Amino acid sequence: MQKIFLLASALLVTTHLWAQQPTTMIVKTTNGAAVRTDVSQVEKITFGDATFEINSSGDRILEADEISWSDDHLLPYFLEPAATVRSLDMPAASLSDPERVMFCTLQGIINRTRPRILLYNHNEEPRNTWPSAHTLRVSPVSSSTPYSMVDLFKDEVKGLVLYSTSRSEHYANLAITIAGLDRLLPVTADVKSKLEANGMDFPVVVDLTSLTMNKAADIYKYLYDNYWSRCNHRLLISERPLIPYVHDIGAAAGSACVYLDPRNSGERTVLDKFLADLTPGRDFVLGWYPEERSGIGEATKYGLSTVPADFFENATVYTAVKKDVKIYPVPKRPKLENKVYATVYLSDGDNIQYVQHAMAKIFEQSGRGKMPMNWTISPALADISPCMLNYYYRKATNNDCFVSGPSGMGYAMPYDELNHKYYASQRDKELITPYVQLSNRYIEKSGLRVITVWDDLSVPQRNAYAENCHYLYGLTVNDVDGTRSTKDYGGWLSIAPQYPWYEPSADGVANHFNRDIKNFDGTAPMFVSGQVTVWDVGPDKLIALEGKLDALSPGNVHVVRADHWFSYYNEAHHLPFNLTLMEDMEITCSPVKSKAQYAADGSPSQGYIWTSKDSDGTAWVQFDFKESFSISRYVVRHAEAGGYEPQLNTRDFTIETSLDGTTWTTVSTHVGNTQPVTDAEVTPVEARYVRINVTDGGADGTVRLADIEVYGSH
Repeated sequence: MQKIFLLASALLVTTHLWAQQPTTMIVKTTNGAAVRTDVSQVEKITFGDATFEINSSGDRILEADEISWSDDHLLPYFLEPAATVRSLDMPAASLSDPERVMFCTLQGIINRTRPRILLYNHNEEPRNTWPSAHTLRVSPVSSSTPYSMVDLFKDEVKGLVLYSTSRSEHYANLAITIAGLDRLLPVTADVKSKLEANGMDFPVVVDLTSLTMNKAADIYKYLYDNYWSRCNHRLLISERPLIPYVHDIGAAAGSACVYLDPRNSGERTVLDKFLADLTPGRDFVLGWYPEERSGIGEATKYGLSTVPADFFENATVYTAVKKDVKIYPVPKRPKLENKVYATVYLSDGDNIQYVQHAMAKIFEQSGRGKMPMNWTISPALADISPCMLNYYYRKATNNDCFVSGPSGMGYAMPYDELNHKYYASQRDKELITPYVQLSNRYIEKSGLRVITVWDDLSVPQRNAYAENCHYLYGLTVNDVDGTRSTKDYGGWLSIAPQYPWYEPSADGVANHFNRDIKNFDGTAPMFVSGQVTVWDVGPDKLIALEGKLDALSPGNVHVVRADHWFSYYNEAHHLPFNLTLMEDMEITCSPVKSKAQYAADGSPSQGYIWTSKDSDGTAWVQFDFKESFSISRYVVRHAEAGGYEPQLNTRDFTIETSLDGTTWTTVSTHVGNTQPVTDAEVTPVEARYVRINVTDGGADGTVRLADIEVYGSH
């Protein structure tokens, strides 16, 4: 035990005072990222004596209710992983399911203080893939002596929760929940004996073996009545009890771990009690359900999404590696022609365990990059593992387009096509609005401009996306029977049907597309869109589609990325689209330290930011779109959107338009801006040229523009 002084609160800006260490660290939160700040930015400090338990590394040992967790972050903040992280290969150690549950829970309660344990549990991708992507130094514990991992950290364990699965496996989830709250290990009698055989005689703090309940509903009702009030009401873990994957983040965060089947009325009643206590637009479910549609749908009833993660491992380690998502430049698109524009989406990137495991292998297929294709991926990874997103962005070619899996930040299902039922009332736009607003934040953090919705949306729900998800270029819905058509909402958001939906072959896609392609006469652009199941059609099989489509209408079919597809569609239908995506657009500017094209390359990330050469706080960037458009909106991402400090945001600037490049009209003036992004609509004005003229570039006089978008239509 060690007595230290604790900084209490009251900072100048949005800040957290992390009291995890003997020497207090002061941090502030910027765009969901905690960064160290100087004491000079603290407005007020109060002191108080406190006694904390310190581990052998000098870290303050944290309890579940002491973690730092802001409302704008999906998971708690953890300290950076230790210089060396100890790993254990659980399959190689031939551990039983109850043993793996114990190790996974140990990982959570230890990593809560500082990530120091990495567990290998899956055998799909190479062992070093993700530790390397997160720049971790890993030291393995021998698989022949796995209990030495517990021995390394035994001083941070208070005791045991003893349970038995003889009546029900669900006692494991109850034990895991209690263990996370009280820094205990969940063990069966057999695991307890193995701990003792390895010299660790922990006391039994909670004994569940006397409980006689044998139904899941009764066990989780017991959890709700006795422990839910102590759990966080931010994150609910839904995971089969003896599958030890995301239990680490549940134990670290003090989450309730359940596994309830909404098809059973008794279990649904208990699940609803948990879901009703979560806040739409902030909280979510992590894991999976006994059955997909009923489980996803039940959470959707409460305005909540589920991040599928049934086999995702090491969340407590990867979320602690603080990195911004590095969005790479987006390729420009050629001029619109009277051609058939086709695009194809690969499922199932909503499940982050797929992104972690199967996708890592599929992404290496030699066919990738040879044809434009769209990879669904989860925007939740922006908080859960930004390095995972960076791994794929770094490997991507210009033919790889990343889009959001269903139906935004996590899997929600407003309408279930197969069972013909709405989980979110088709009239209740308010139910889905917080989820859509949350999705907009996370697709922007992840650089994802298209969302694939399962299965469909009512008109009010479609309008909710149009009103609250402005980062989008477009949205797709599933079209089971081929009766839907692309329509726009809010005068800008195009929502396209996936026909086919979840198709298992390239031939099937071509056959579905031919319904329309056979009628193509070349007088106007045509648009077709479909989805394949990646389990059946990876890149190596999908690349055959180009030849099949060309055979249907030789020389007329262009397979394109999803972002280009929606850009083409909106242009063809006289709807606003991002003019800076056009290949023949020309940028001129005042002298720069960076490349001129960085002003509008689709990436706000560091390394791709337009930076002025002079330091007098003034600069300009001008766009020539080669023909006139009706300009209706512009988006300026300032320094903070690119990862810089907020005080470096552009303060004073104007937006000007011109038909001839000589006579200019100011359409918008901004003074004293402090926001990271300026997204503004203007009364439509005809212009060929648009210019941003900066007169105050921020605190240090250098103008930094992370990215600029200009929207217009014919």
